[in-house]
Amino acid sequence: MNIALIGGTGFVGSAVLSELLRRGHKVTALARTPSKLAEQPGLKVVKADVLDATQVEAAVRGTDAVVDAYNPGWKEENIHDLFLQGTRAIYDGVRASGVKRLLVVGGAGSLYAAPGLQIVDTPDFPAAYKQGALAAREALNLIRKEDSLEWTFLSPPILLTPGDRQGRPYRVEADVPLMDGDKPGTITVADLALAIVDEIEQGKQIRKRFTVAY
Repeated sequence: MNIALIGGTGFVGSAVLSELLRRGHKVTALARTPSKLAEQPGLKVVKADVLDATQVEAAVRGTDAVVDAYNPGWKEENIHDLFLQGTRAIYDGVRASGVKRLLVVGGAGSLYAAPGLQIVDTPDFPAAYKQGALAAREALNLIRKEDSLEWTFLSPPILLTPGDRQGRPYRVEADVPLMDGDKPGTITVADLALAIVDEIEQGKQIRKRFTVAY
C-alpha cells in the first residue's frame, strides 16, 4: 500500500516509518522540514504543514491510508492548543482528500483507571504530560464523532519504552490499560509500530479505540 505518514520524525512516527518500509509499503511522509527525513527506497517526502487542512488534503490525496502520529512535542509550551489545532486540520484534511482509512496514535491518558475515571484525571498523573494528555483525549472524543472515515485510535500502554523490534506477541484491550500483574503493561516503540502496521494491514479495529502491550 501507499501509506501517508504524519509525524514521521517523532518517537512513534519514526518507528512506524521503519516498520512500513520493512514490510514493503510505500510511504508518503508529510514534513514541515523535509530535510529531517533521510532519503530511503520506498519513501516520498512531501513538504506540508499539518496545522493547515488544505496542505494535509493535498499531501495525502491518492494514498491508501493515513497514519497520524502527530505530536507537537512534550516540551512545547502550547502543546494543548497546537495538538488540537493539528488534530482538527488532519481530520479535516483527510476527510476532504477522499482517503477513508485513518489510524490515529493517541495517548494512554484516556484509558480508564476505574469505571468513570480516566488515567489523565487521577491525582498522581504527571503534570508535565497533563496538557498533552488532555488534548489527546479530546482527539479521541473528536474522532468518535466521525462517521465518514474508517478510523482507528490506538492508545499506547502506560509504559512505552525505547527499544528495537522484538516481534513478541502483544495483547489487545479496548478502553482499559493492560497490566503485567500489579505493574503497568509495556511495549517497545518498535513493537508498537508493529501493532500499528498490523492494524493498517488487517483492519480489525475499524471505528474503535484499542491499546496493546506484551
